[in-house]
Formats: sequence, structure tokens, C-alpha cells
Amino acid sequence: MKLGFISSILDTSSFEEVIDTAAKLGYECVEVACWPKEKAARRYAGITHIDIEALTESRIDSILEYCRTKNVEISALAYYPNTLTDDPKQRKKAVEHLKAMIAAAPLLNVHTITTFIGRIQTLTVEENLEIFKEVWTPIIQLAEKHKVQIAIENCPMLFGPDQWPGGQNLMTTPAIWRKAFELIPSEYFGLNYDPSHFVWQQMDYIRPLYEFREKIFHVHYKDIKIYYDKLNDVGTMAYPLDYMSPKLPGLGDVDWGKYVSALTDIGYTGFSCIEIEDKAFEDSSQRVLDALRLSYRYMRQFVI
Repeated sequence: MKLGFISSILDTSSFEEVIDTAAKLGYECVEVACWPKEKAARRYAGITHIDIEALTESRIDSILEYCRTKNVEISALAYYPNTLTDDPKQRKKAVEHLKAMIAAAPLLNVHTITTFIGRIQTLTVEENLEIFKEVWTPIIQLAEKHKVQIAIENCPMLFGPDQWPGGQNLMTTPAIWRKAFELIPSEYFGLNYDPSHFVWQQMDYIRPLYEFREKIFHVHYKDIKIYYDKLNDVGTMAYPLDYMSPKLPGLGDVDWGKYVSALTDIGYTGFSCIEIEDKAFEDSSQRVLDALRLSYRYMRQFVI
């Protein structure tokens, strides 16, 4: 496996500065944020380290050469919108940008797009699955044409009242994965697997790795800490941030030895990226770098 990080934590850096940071700290790859240039709808969104809409032949050559000289690969192009939103204009905008990324990826020698399915949070799972098939069938067909894998992260996108009650990403559990993969069967449609989201949902994050081994295209390393005194007070039906918090790998409740061991069991040798969302390390640029250093140091005992 190759160890990297998702670039959104370096929100004020240029693409070249992101790659410089990765090379300096010893990372082998970066999952590069490629949001369209617009006002961020939420934290960690709206980051544009590669501007897909402004790509020219010379810029593509520059990106490829910079990565080559720094010996850092792009693991995936990252964009995490709600493509199933009930706002027609926003849905069209998100889908068109995703399609542009799919077309651009091979030019950048990238074979994976990391993203969300999205969800209309006020509709049932069954209703969302019907919309998913309609919206996503042409997206996956385009991915097949360009031979680009679409890796869906299993984050429910449910944190507080803004995403209540259903969250803004449908692809959250093995039961839903089975239905989605049945509706759109494609070798280019799979998962960006993050164990932390299972932890706060009180789910087994090891067992699904074995069942869905052929669908795991990319993996995340992010930890979650559950505050059981708070959970016992508010219950699992509360807003998740009322009883849990994202942490650096090793500072939460994920058993990283078991997780990486399972990845080796299933023969996963692809890209694995640390996702920094720990508020304790976000009050300065130096603390962000500290987070990247500490996470690298911790995960290197498992990933070589």
C-alpha cells in the first residue's frame, strides 16, 4: 500500500505546495481536492488544488512533471458533493463537474475519482435508490468509457441539524451497498472505505472488507472518538457530533492493526490516505503540519 493524505486540510496551499509538503514528510501519494471554484458549502469543501475547468495541455504537463520530480503520485481526484440534492440546478452542476473530472483523470494519469453518491435527506432509502439509479447510471457509463474507477466514501454526511434526518450520502452500510451494486453493476463502481464512519454507527468495520474486497478502490485513515458519557445521555438518535469527534489515526477508537491486517488479508495494495479532520490540530498552519507528521509516524508502523 502507498500512504498519502487528502489535500483538503491544506486549504490555503497551491497544488505545488501540497506536493512539496507530501514529499517533505515522506508521503507517497495525495488525494487531490478538485472542487469547482465556488463558496464552500461546508467545512473541508470548496478546496481546489487542481482546477478541472481550467486544465490546459501545458498545465497537465506541469502537474505530471511536478509529481514525477517530487516522487509523489495522485491517488485520486476528490470531489464530495451531494449529487442527489433536490435542487435541480445544484444537482446538474455537481454531476457535470463530476463528469468533467472523469474525462480529465486519464490525462493526469489518475484512475480513481473519490466522491459521494449524495442523498435527499427527507426521502426514504428506497426512494433515494430509485433516484440514484437514474442519476448515476450515465455517470458510471462515462467512467467505464474512460476506464476510471468511481470510489464512493461510506460517510453518512449526518452530523447536525443541517443534514437531519437522513444525512446527505446514501452509500453508508453494507445493506445499501448490495442494493446499489445490484442496481448499477459495474467493475468501475466501488468504494472509498473509511472505518471511522462505522465506529460511531456502532457497526463492525472489519467484516465488510472481506465481502466487498473486489469493490474497494481506495481507503481512508481517519479515526473517531466516541464519548460514551455523552452517548449515554443523548442516545444514538441524537446528532452524531453530540457524542463523537473525528480524531487523528491512533487518537480514537479504530483498531488500526486489525484494520490494516484485514486489508492485507484481502490483498489490498492500492492507495491509502489519511484524512485530517481533528479540530485539536486546526488552529494554525503549524498544527496542521504537526497533524500530518504525527499521523504519518503512527500509520507507518502498519503501512510500508
